[in-house]
Amino acid sequence: MLTKLSNKVVSDISLFVIRLILGVIFIAHGYPKLFVWGIHGVTQFFSQLGIPFPGFFAVIVSLVEFFGGIALILGILSRWVGLLIAINMIGATLFAKLKVGLIAPFDKPGVGFELDLALFGCALAILVFGPGAISVELGLLKKELS
Repeated sequence: MLTKLSNKVVSDISLFVIRLILGVIFIAHGYPKLFVWGIHGVTQFFSQLGIPFPGFFAVIVSLVEFFGGIALILGILSRWVGLLIAINMIGATLFAKLKVGLIAPFDKPGVGFELDLALFGCALAILVFGPGAISVELGLLKKELS
């Protein structure tokens, strides 16, 4: 069946699926930061990790994850959100996961950065290729141009 679809259609569907999955994951990460732990709890956690300006970055990361996830699902400001999420994943890897390694060994507690690397790759794909045609962003652009 895929052989009958054009490369453009397959690319657009693929980008939509990546945006949808990435968006759901980041909403799930951002929601507790905003509505369960709160910015104060995130700030304390970031302080323990040694993140500079933990209060500032607690706000930024929480907003990027929750509202960026929503924007990705809708396909709004996709490239900007892709950039911000890629930066977020670099920070998560450097400050929290790099010392554990790619995959945490069984005898060592912690979580490796394999998921962060996969999320970085998906965010980078959105940054480079954009949202694809199945998006509010490109749907509005097409209407403006016609």
